[in-house]
Amino acid sequence: MVKLSRRQFIQSSLYGLGAMSTLGLEGCGIAGNQPDPPNILLIVTDDQRWDAMGCAGKNAIIHTPNMDSLAARGTRFTNAFVTSPISCASRTSILTGLYERTHGHNFGTPLLAREHIEMSYPALLRKAGYYTGFVGKLGVFTDPDANDIDRMFDIFRPLESNPYFKKRGEQDVHLTDITTDETIAFLEKRDKNRPFCLSVSFNAPHAEDTDPRQYIWPHATEHLYRDSQIPPPGDLVADIYAAAPRFLQESLARKRYHWRFDTPTKYQEMVKGYYRMITGIDNGLGRIIGALESLQLAKNTVVIFMSDNGYFLGERGFAGKWLMYEPSVRIPLLIMDPRSPVPARGQIAEDMVLNVDIAPTLLDYAGIAVPELMQGTSLWALLHRSATDWRREVFAEHLYNHPEIPKSEMVRTRDWKYIRYPEFAGYEELYNLSTDPMEATNRAMEKGCESHLIALRQRCNSFIEQLKLS
Repeated sequence: MVKLSRRQFIQSSLYGLGAMSTLGLEGCGIAGNQPDPPNILLIVTDDQRWDAMGCAGKNAIIHTPNMDSLAARGTRFTNAFVTSPISCASRTSILTGLYERTHGHNFGTPLLAREHIEMSYPALLRKAGYYTGFVGKLGVFTDPDANDIDRMFDIFRPLESNPYFKKRGEQDVHLTDITTDETIAFLEKRDKNRPFCLSVSFNAPHAEDTDPRQYIWPHATEHLYRDSQIPPPGDLVADIYAAAPRFLQESLARKRYHWRFDTPTKYQEMVKGYYRMITGIDNGLGRIIGALESLQLAKNTVVIFMSDNGYFLGERGFAGKWLMYEPSVRIPLLIMDPRSPVPARGQIAEDMVLNVDIAPTLLDYAGIAVPELMQGTSLWALLHRSATDWRREVFAEHLYNHPEIPKSEMVRTRDWKYIRYPEFAGYEELYNLSTDPMEATNRAMEKGCESHLIALRQRCNSFIEQLKLS
């Protein structure tokens, strides 16, 4: 019998697959096989849904040529999910490779624990000799008096989220452009004697909640989408909303729907604004890639592009995120390694991957052993098509204490999704995603679906019990 380490035991249980096929992959990154460890550039957007880029193939309107180019030169993951659809918890999971139930960090909780800071990917990379930097919105709360930031980053450039337009001399400059400028400045002024890992966090396309316009885009994208007609979120929205329990109908997701999408005119203008903000990010991405090339860094810099959570654009009669439906939990994820052979570029991976997989992936690229406590798994084997098995289900949770956002838990397989709400015992949701990708028909009470309901309920219990042991 193979004896599993603590980390492997947790991962094995979370997969529900028995012993992991990826045993022994920790620390087998590229640095072990090549003399020069790669530079790493991680770009995280805020509230960008998985299909809000041209390369996703689901949106014929949005213009994202640089994201599309990145996908064409790397790997696009079509089934990437967050383990908590809210920025603070998700960003902490990206940093640490831990689920929210384990790291315990969200809005209104204590500061991020020292032990989790020390096992974060930037802290481990910095300790191993990488020159680490951060630009943008960290979205994680640390102790300013305990040098927590210094443990993770050599260079830290936090940027205030609101308002989007900042005074720079005599000009009003958009935050997306400032984030891009600071990113390029880091690349130009970096320590050239060390490989770098730069984490960039764009605040866009997050709405500016206190501004009635909500979506504030850069001037350069003002002309876009004026003549476009945005397809409505679907004919079933009213029926789906009417069938929802009262605690969802009265949630913050519904309140913000009225801020943004409750009339056809408002819907058109708001979605176009959201798209303009994403194209603004895409313009910044193009400038950053151009800087990598001009500084002769492009050939040895791994670029990862993702979002911290998904986003409702009126589906189900909702706005925002927080809930366990596909628009909220599903995110874009692109990974481009310029050192990969040409046949491996432009590949599409349909495997289910998670935000907690990012930290171990970065460590694997750098050839650094992944801590046993990390609950994600390096994507190395998927990227190099050497994985003989992979997770067949994902677990997500929302534990934020908020009177207008119900706590929730989810298990999703390839074809089925189970959702429950701990504060509203007795109400469950079950969707057959293979026949109902819009999650329109709750089959939890339907005859013939009992076996699926019981099995996924038990898997949800199992996930939680294993996370409690971690």
